[in-house]
Amino acid sequence: MASEPAIETSGLSKRYGGTTAVESLDLSIPSGAVYGFLGPNGAGKTTTMEMLTTLTRPTAGTARVAGESIDRRERVVPAIGYLPEEPPLFEELTGREQLSYIAGLRDLPEPAATKRIDDLLARFDLAEDIGKRIGAYSRGMKQKTGIVQALLHEPRVLFLDEPTSGLDPRAARVVRETIADLTADEATIFLSTHILPVVDELADTVGVLADGELVAEGAPEALKRRAESDGERTLEDVFLDVTGEDAYAGAPDTTNPENEGPDATRERSA
Repeated sequence: MASEPAIETSGLSKRYGGTTAVESLDLSIPSGAVYGFLGPNGAGKTTTMEMLTTLTRPTAGTARVAGESIDRRERVVPAIGYLPEEPPLFEELTGREQLSYIAGLRDLPEPAATKRIDDLLARFDLAEDIGKRIGAYSRGMKQKTGIVQALLHEPRVLFLDEPTSGLDPRAARVVRETIADLTADEATIFLSTHILPVVDELADTVGVLADGELVAEGAPEALKRRAESDGERTLEDVFLDVTGEDAYAGAPDTTNPENEGPDATRERSA
């Protein structure tokens, strides 16, 4: 008997007045998979993630995450982690105060919570800065803090919106390695990013959203075989083929060295 999908939607839709943000979205994502969710700006990706994480209610349709209906927020939230494009951080707190606060909200017991925090700080090279106020952090440090707090409670389903934004190449590699480790432990990753090589490397399945509708879905290699290209086919070819837009148009700035420090460089590819 097949196990229940980690994420499943049927006819999931969201409208704001006369504007349709997401239209009749049908997804079925198994446990332990990485689902790459692509689309141009304004396609409805963030709205979809907000519905799946119970932050906004759909206008129509249904969804289940980690075996629970998204109507049951009190059951869904403990099972998921979410990194939005702008991590929710209190800039007046130190990094440790922020993470300890989140651990308390998640009802993580001591001393296990402190050990979990310390392990993640070491993985993301944040231990030396954890006593500083978040307001003094670089963009990359804030991003890493947001990732750590999304991982604190070892969620069964993890939603990541541009997780490598603002990170130097070494930190971005740690994110990719962490995603691989999580899926090895049967966690499910819903990954939205403009960095297509990251999706190509990690995703088991890719879905492309355009104007609120799912216009393509499949394994990366299968989608690339369908793309029209004279040379080697890439996910960018797929993106252009099904949306008619540049995959990097409107992408977060990953080229500004000030995001992480004067000697840092930004990755545009994995």
